[in-house]
Amino acid sequence: MEPSVAVVILNWNGKTWLERFLPSVVQTDYPNLQIIVGDNASTDDSVAFVKSNYPQVVVLENDKNYGFAGGYNHILKRVKADYFVLLNSDVEVPANWIKPVIDLMQSDATIAVAQPKLKWQLQKTEFEYAGAAGGFVDLYAYPFCRGRIFDTVETDNGQYNTTADIFWASGAAFFIKSSAWQQVGGLDADLFAHMEEIDLCWRLKNLGYRVVCCTDAEVYHVGGGTLNANNPYKTYLNFRNNLLIMQKNLPKDEAYSRIFIRMCLDFLAWLQFLVKGKFAFAFAINKAHWHFLTQLGATAQKRTAVQVPLLQHTGVYSDSIVWAYFVKKIDKFSALFIKH
Repeated sequence: MEPSVAVVILNWNGKTWLERFLPSVVQTDYPNLQIIVGDNASTDDSVAFVKSNYPQVVVLENDKNYGFAGGYNHILKRVKADYFVLLNSDVEVPANWIKPVIDLMQSDATIAVAQPKLKWQLQKTEFEYAGAAGGFVDLYAYPFCRGRIFDTVETDNGQYNTTADIFWASGAAFFIKSSAWQQVGGLDADLFAHMEEIDLCWRLKNLGYRVVCCTDAEVYHVGGGTLNANNPYKTYLNFRNNLLIMQKNLPKDEAYSRIFIRMCLDFLAWLQFLVKGKFAFAFAINKAHWHFLTQLGATAQKRTAVQVPLLQHTGVYSDSIVWAYFVKKIDKFSALFIKH
């Protein structure tokens, strides 16, 4: 029998997305599958919609909105399966999107996390910003993707059609062995949303697990379905959480220097927002740094027993992606030299 798989869609006021994309999920061709909508205390009628239209879908409800990380933690405590698939509500899937990924993960006990290729649902020849063909980081933990560097997204011409070890898998379509999830305690709920999947992958990689992208499967993500990219709160979460996960997961000697340089680079972003008159975004960076500094002690308590030097991991660019992109004008992943 195939391993059991639970596809869990975390929903918050997302009836529009469920109407559009849940039909593709329920048509998934995989024999040992349960589909779950975990609701984060929605105030629309999305729960009633699912219950009345999709009796084959299990609905699990949280008592309040715990965010992406906390929401999944609460829901997955009630789910039993060999594999969890965290799937965004704004993702369209083809029928055979699960089996290639599960087969790959089954082939190696050290593979804890995987993702399929993520393509843009509105233009399916393009990679999607949030995951593309797998996530990477540079020396200062700036995340980017195989197929997307900052705001430059590549067309998928098959240039990344190889299964590869990556640094992080996208939370839009995130496959994880339930045993690995339980071993590290799931997502860090204090992050609330954004970069929590990078933190989870980093913790697992520090323990010796692999994270991979399976390019034999692909899904189609709209992106920005829950929190718009032009929202200053998203800027706050991204800048804050990036610093928090660096402190949590880097060896101490690396953490001091890399975080200092990262905060200096953040200052350049702050100046750019000021020059452009985007004062709310500049304030969001201020707020992110203030939170990080006031939580240094609490974050230190979350450091795991094992931290591995960053460059010993696969999926790390051994230079600054900021310098490569903005100064050297490298805008394609294939032009970077990265340890796979």
